[in-house]
Amino acid sequence: MAASGKLEKMLILAFSDSEKAENGGLADADDSFEVLINPESYTLDYKLKFSEGGQGQGTSGQQLKYEYTEPEEISFEFLFDNTGIIDGKPRDSIADDIRKFKQVLIEYQGDAHEPRHFKLVWGENSIFKGRVTEVSLTYKMFSPDGTPIRATAKVTFKSSIEEQKRAAQENRSSPDLTHVRTVKEGDTLPLMCHRIYGDSRYYMQVAAVNGIDNFRDLVPGTTVFFPPIDKTATKK
Repeated sequence: MAASGKLEKMLILAFSDSEKAENGGLADADDSFEVLINPESYTLDYKLKFSEGGQGQGTSGQQLKYEYTEPEEISFEFLFDNTGIIDGKPRDSIADDIRKFKQVLIEYQGDAHEPRHFKLVWGENSIFKGRVTEVSLTYKMFSPDGTPIRATAKVTFKSSIEEQKRAAQENRSSPDLTHVRTVKEGDTLPLMCHRIYGDSRYYMQVAAVNGIDNFRDLVPGTTVFFPPIDKTATKK
C-alpha cells in the first residue's frame, strides 16, 4: 500500500537498454505492463559458483574453491482472468492480455536486436532490474468451448547489472578474469600465479602468453597479463 492508502499495482517497465532501465521511470519506458493482481510472494535466488580444488592428503573429499557469484534472479507468478471478478472488467478472452504480456516481455526488438531490459516497480519502490530468462504459461480454467478464461505466468528475471559495476560491487580477484600486474622487486612468475590463481603451477601458461623466455628473471616494472585459466584442462 502506498502512503496515500491507494492500492498500487506492480508495473513491469520495458527499456531498450540497461542504462535506461537503471535510470528511467514510467515516462521513459518503451512499453509497460500492469499486473491484474499483485503477487502474493516472489522468490530471490542467489547462486555462488565453486570449482572442486585438489584433495588434501588425509582428507575425505575435495575442497570447493570459490570462483564467482552469479547475478541474482527473481521469479513470481502473474494471474490472468477474464471473468471480471477481480477487476470488475469482464472480457471475452484472456488472449489479448497474454498477447500484450508476451509482446512486452519476450518479443524480439528489431532496433536493439535483442529482447528488452526491465525494471519492476511496485508503488514508489523499484524492486528489481534485469532481463527475462524464462516465461511459463499455465492455463487453468476454460469455457465450455475450450477458450481459456484463467491462466498464470511464471516469470524469471536475471539481474543485468553491467559487468564493471558487478566487479566493483564484488571487489574480488577471480581466476576467470584477465588480470594485469606490474612486476615488483622480488616477484617471480610462480609467486604471482599463486596470488592470482591460488596455484603456482600455471606459470608456464602465463609465460607463453606474455612471451617470457626466462620466468625466473622478471624485470621490475614489466607488465604481465594473467589470462583466465581453465583449471580442468591443465589439471594432472
